[in-house]
Amino acid sequence: GKLQLDRDLAWLYFELFRGLLEPDPPRRLRWAEAEASCASAEELERERSKLSVDTLQFLLFLYVQQLHKVSLRRSLLGDEWPSPRTASPGFPGKSAGGNKNWNDQEHRAFVQSHLLDMLELLLEPEQLSASSHSSSSSLVSLEAVSALSLLLEGSVGTSRAVRPLHELALCPPCHPHNGFSQGARAFSLPRLESWIRSCLTANPLGMTACIRAGRKLAWAQQVEGATRRAKIACSARVVPEVSPMVIMSQVYKQTLAKSSDTLVGAHVRIHRCNESFIYLLSPLRSVTIEKCRSSTFVLGPVETSVHVQSCDGVRVMVVCHRLSLAATTGCTFYTLTPTQPLILSGNQAVSFAPFHTHYPMLEDHMAQVGLATLPNYWDSPMLVCRESSDTGVFRLLPPSDFYTFVIPFEMEGDTTETPGGLPQEYQEALRQREQRVQVWQRAVKEAGLTRDQRKRLQALVENKFYEWLVQTGNRQQLDSLVPLAMGSKQAAG
Repeated sequence: GKLQLDRDLAWLYFELFRGLLEPDPPRRLRWAEAEASCASAEELERERSKLSVDTLQFLLFLYVQQLHKVSLRRSLLGDEWPSPRTASPGFPGKSAGGNKNWNDQEHRAFVQSHLLDMLELLLEPEQLSASSHSSSSSLVSLEAVSALSLLLEGSVGTSRAVRPLHELALCPPCHPHNGFSQGARAFSLPRLESWIRSCLTANPLGMTACIRAGRKLAWAQQVEGATRRAKIACSARVVPEVSPMVIMSQVYKQTLAKSSDTLVGAHVRIHRCNESFIYLLSPLRSVTIEKCRSSTFVLGPVETSVHVQSCDGVRVMVVCHRLSLAATTGCTFYTLTPTQPLILSGNQAVSFAPFHTHYPMLEDHMAQVGLATLPNYWDSPMLVCRESSDTGVFRLLPPSDFYTFVIPFEMEGDTTETPGGLPQEYQEALRQREQRVQVWQRAVKEAGLTRDQRKRLQALVENKFYEWLVQTGNRQQLDSLVPLAMGSKQAAG
């Protein structure tokens, strides 16, 4: 019924918010261990009941999510920032498609427009008038300003150190401007609002700055005969406390591989990449994949979320805290995740499969971001904002269609197999396939072929294999790896 749906939705938002605010890997691992040890749904509910978040920050989070859309469910699509449709900042002439997450200027405009509403939302009841609005004498508590630090941070003077809003507000030089009262441990609302408005600027370390002024990365080369050139940039690491931003756009018919400090803890945004193979083998903070087609993405462990939107025929292989997808068609996700994958609106023919690959540093990278092999909910997606009761939007990949994936790069490390192993039915399908190969090899060996016959058989098999490579598109991937054969360590690192 409606009550149960509301409860589920509230829990979903709570989980999303908690995932954003709990970056401490040891705490993530402790929660994973506790949940994996639960023997029943009742025990799991008891463990979940012990979790909590800051109430005021959670209110702000919900406010930002629901303001643009009447439905909280639809707002999950990522279109949080209400404004008319604008051009995407780094791609002249291209529409942002309603997704204002690409535009830091829209973020600033949103806060400027709704700052008073957010401050009133955080006020104590006695600070509100009979009409539930603030007055010139209203005081904003220090706890409320601390909650607002969820959205705002900055620096004082010429310092490059990024500090949350409440720390900035408590700096003595700022007190005359923001109306802080030491005795009341609170701020005058009109003066605090005026101070924030006068100091507010767009994020100088965000996506817009990365696209326009970031350091260009030469990971990709222009493909002969291709009409597009890859655009890859990284925001400068001028502030150690802030996660870097990596933007990848318009990678076309290429294989890219990277494992380096440039990616560690980065927010990665992948945009309009077509018919490519992209390996990002480092621990990442978050990943967004948007408007990509016929491509394969192999990602290192992602500490918070992977969001895939408006993609067609892509494969994503990742260990992550949260996976969500919207408006995708014919995509396959090989995942290891401690939360249920979220299927938002507009998806068709989605397939889920167990995570099925590894690279030597994978388990070390998982520990860095606080991800364990259990619990693993890859096979329990949650349908959110479905327009009907149709559960045919997704399927679990049949074991007969399942193959392991080999990452073709050499790296140092101790991981030699897929973390956590494979479900029994998938492992059995692989075993049976291996048996058929052994039977074929034994039959060839026992056939008593002459040397000329063996050569003819080998040529026939190679021709059939080449035809299969062309038909499946795998030839492109192999051809793109050939120039890297002598320096695969460098390619991967």
